[in-house]
Amino acid sequence: MADSDEDYIATDDEEIGAHNVGKGRHRGGAGGSSAAGRNGARSKNGNKSGGAQKRERWEDIKRSWDNVVEGEDGSLSSTVAGLLEAGKRKRLLKDTTPLQRGIIRHLILILDLSSAMMEKDFRPTRYLLSLRYACDFVREYFEQNPISQLGVLGMRDGLAVRVSDLSGNPVDHIEAIGKLRLDEGKGAPSLQNALEMSRAALFHAPSHGTREVVIVFGALLSSDPGDIHQTINHLVEDKIRVSVVGLSAQVAVCRELCKKTNAGDESVYGVALDDKHFRELLLDTTIPPVTRSARMSASSLLMMGFPSRMVEKTASLCACHSTLTKGGYLCSRCSTKVCALPMECPACGLTLILSTHLARSYHHLFPLKNWVEVPWKAASKSTHCYACQIPFPHPPTKPEELSAPAKTATGTSVSSRYACTICHNHFCIDCDVFCHETLYNCPACQSSVPKAKVSNGARGGGGDPMEVD
Repeated sequence: MADSDEDYIATDDEEIGAHNVGKGRHRGGAGGSSAAGRNGARSKNGNKSGGAQKRERWEDIKRSWDNVVEGEDGSLSSTVAGLLEAGKRKRLLKDTTPLQRGIIRHLILILDLSSAMMEKDFRPTRYLLSLRYACDFVREYFEQNPISQLGVLGMRDGLAVRVSDLSGNPVDHIEAIGKLRLDEGKGAPSLQNALEMSRAALFHAPSHGTREVVIVFGALLSSDPGDIHQTINHLVEDKIRVSVVGLSAQVAVCRELCKKTNAGDESVYGVALDDKHFRELLLDTTIPPVTRSARMSASSLLMMGFPSRMVEKTASLCACHSTLTKGGYLCSRCSTKVCALPMECPACGLTLILSTHLARSYHHLFPLKNWVEVPWKAASKSTHCYACQIPFPHPPTKPEELSAPAKTATGTSVSSRYACTICHNHFCIDCDVFCHETLYNCPACQSSVPKAKVSNGARGGGGDPMEVD
């Protein structure tokens, strides 16, 4: 027998013992089997000498440094820049089909605070990483949905713990999540208790808004006091959608929960492969869900108030937090003072928002179309980015390089230019990211500069940067 650190190699004695089992075979057959056994013995590299062995998926190791290739100047700067651009471009390529979505959302975020979250496969631990990403989720959620409501729950010791109540103030949620850093995960989670508490919190949500639950689940079990399938049926009756982000492996009850509450759509259940994938799965839930049923898509009028900010000479109590402030907003209906917007008036229940909040909510309904890659043949139109004026690389002189396709193998533009499909102006990758993730508009389409006077990146036939009169 070979050493335990090496691969197993069959010896002659073991082969003889193995072939003596079939005594009913003739001598020629035994000899043939013995020869086949010797030929099939494994070598040091783990393959059979008779032919190549099929490798399993977990045996194929993908190393990130294998993709790094030195440039013509002997440095790695060009390769690293290409990988960064490919990552940005991959994040931008989303479905831009305009669909009806619910812009007024009521969402409950459920965090797994059990002992399973103390594992260190996500650094520093699942527990601390999930709390950090939960704070990022709260900021991104209210950035994308400024007139929506959010609440946070936790699961530990087989119970559901209320972390923060349903409200539209992100500061309160971040402070409540930050206090959980002083504790540690313990006990087992209970999906049923957390879902029942979420049902109670979303019971009074108005019909014109959506009801959603997002679960960060790190365990492989759920300690429930009753039948969780009855709870799932109640969620379907209450029109509550559930999304799950798993940290360990796919759990059958979570898959059934997402499938039944999302009209058979299982894409809302994902298992994180690493910390980056975990963040992507969690932040993907900040996009409002598509309205599927005719009942939810029915038009309805909603009364809102748009108060103006006022400044007082003496401090007075606000109705929302009972704190002394010298400034705030007065309700348009009952003149009750609140300190921040958006918020529902504590006295009359009127939704108080700013016009900018309502405008920011509409970009999900009319998303900016994806910009296309520009080939070298059309790259001579521009020398600088239309938005930030960064210079573009010059077109090559070789004919074979000019005829190269616009899209590279990594999904980036061969000319580092990206064109708007409406105005056909050229932008760099950073402006592409900024316009699709922050601005939600094309600056060239929004400007009123005539195309006859200014071409993208150059005026007239020269190569000078663009000037706007």
